Amino acid sequence: MIDQILAPVISLGGMGLAFGALLAYASKKFAVEVDERIPAVIDVLPGANCGGCGYPGCSGLAAAIVEGKAPVNACPVGGSACAAAIAGIMGVTTEETERMVARVLCYGTKDNAREKYEYYGISDCTAAAKLGGGSKSCAYGCTGLGTCVKVCKFGAIKIENGIAVIDPEKCTACGQCVGACPKKIIELIPASQSTWVKCKSRDKGGDVKNYCSVGCIGCKICEKACKFDAVHVIDNVAVIDYEKCVNCSQCVIKCPKKIIQGKLETKKARINEKLCVGCTICKKQCKFEAIEGDLKIKHKVIEDNCVGCEQCVLKCPKNCIEMV
Repeated sequence: MIDQILAPVISLGGMGLAFGALLAYASKKFAVEVDERIPAVIDVLPGANCGGCGYPGCSGLAAAIVEGKAPVNACPVGGSACAAAIAGIMGVTTEETERMVARVLCYGTKDNAREKYEYYGISDCTAAAKLGGGSKSCAYGCTGLGTCVKVCKFGAIKIENGIAVIDPEKCTACGQCVGACPKKIIELIPASQSTWVKCKSRDKGGDVKNYCSVGCIGCKICEKACKFDAVHVIDNVAVIDYEKCVNCSQCVIKCPKKIIQGKLETKKARINEKLCVGCTICKKQCKFEAIEGDLKIKHKVIEDNCVGCEQCVLKCPKNCIEMV
């Protein structure tokens, strides 16, 4: 009886040892060498696996960086600190990139935009958009059903009064909401940019007035108000060139529909006369005639003319101008 039990046990045990030895040999023989930098880069990456970099998760990006297929600053979530750490691992240098945030280019709330029908279908923006472009009369308006909320892994988006609202402090610029929005009204813009147009309607002004009380009507008042050539009306809607915009807020102030987001309370420039050498560089730089003073004469700021664009601060060679 005992022999009948021991025989199969010994047989199976022997087979297990044989197969184990075979697997151990195979793992050594056919092992794929992994660059030691890949796990090091993975440890530095935030581990969000959001896909914002365009690769399948953080491990995919790490492999691409090590193979030279992706730059060290490819992770939008990690930002400059993450890029610098990866650059250290790779033994290269990297330029500091400006942080980006997602913005919803629509302010067609339930109070501002007219509805053409009541929607009772699936709570999904893409599904709703297939029914005549959504319930809002504006074909470019946010459907407000929260598809962007569902794809955001960082809790940066919520629906308020019928439109998506993004918390810039929580946004990591992973781009998932940008890709998920069927109306394509979510864009990534520099986090330092306080001026942006909350509308993307390309309809003519008269039509916009019929369905939205705050939509851009393409009047070009903002275009005329901008002294930096940073705003232009393209396809009936104001578009800001963020490389030229200095956040002077003149377009914000002049916009009759108040659809341009921006700072309304601005600081004024102040010149430290003890340090000023009267070089006139700030005076030449100012487009609002807010600085007075001749060559080699201490300059002064005309407060009523100053709009707080800070261009004089950036150009002053003596660093004697501050915003207060």
